[in-house]
Amino acid sequence: MQPVVLLAGFEPFGGAKINPSEALVHALNETTIADHRLVGVSLPCEFGRSMAVLGQAIDRWRPALVMALGQAAGRADLSIERVAINVADANIADNAGASPIDVPVVAGGPAAHFSTLPIKAIVAALRVGGIPASVSQSAGTYVCNDLFYGLQHRLAGSGTRSGFIHLPLLPEQVAADSAEPCLPLQTMLAGVRIAVATALDWERDLRAPGGAVA
Repeated sequence: MQPVVLLAGFEPFGGAKINPSEALVHALNETTIADHRLVGVSLPCEFGRSMAVLGQAIDRWRPALVMALGQAAGRADLSIERVAINVADANIADNAGASPIDVPVVAGGPAAHFSTLPIKAIVAALRVGGIPASVSQSAGTYVCNDLFYGLQHRLAGSGTRSGFIHLPLLPEQVAADSAEPCLPLQTMLAGVRIAVATALDWERDLRAPGGAVA
């Protein structure tokens, strides 16, 4: 049976009509990279429930790799997240109306979980491919971090590598007279494909200072 890479993205939130992460997982669903089948799953933008839906997909597909994607307005590149923290602290309500404040993602869990993706190798490969990218040291405290922490907690010690990438807005999400950063869908699509291929190729990460990744 062909091994699976599970890609997860979020539905739109905060009144938006589109989320680039959901658009990407739909575009990449049932494609192939390095003899791995990509399976895309759309998640609700809700604390707790997003991980429940992703957990069901993990149980179904038994993936070799899990890569979750999310939208981050204000970011200008593909931000490869290093660490998820064990706190949910919402500045806006999620799509179910929940606004947790200073609540642990997993009661009694460790303070943080790190990505098990080769984050610096991914950044280097993206930059070589002409895709703006960086290592990010914070996934925030909203639903993206909630999912990232839950994912890493769920897969800790399993041998299945996983992590999270934040994406900029799409051009159609930004007003014509705005200076807010954005990237075209095709650029981000190419970037996610590079990220998946690199994650499958590199068992250990590149050793280089975070700010000096080629």
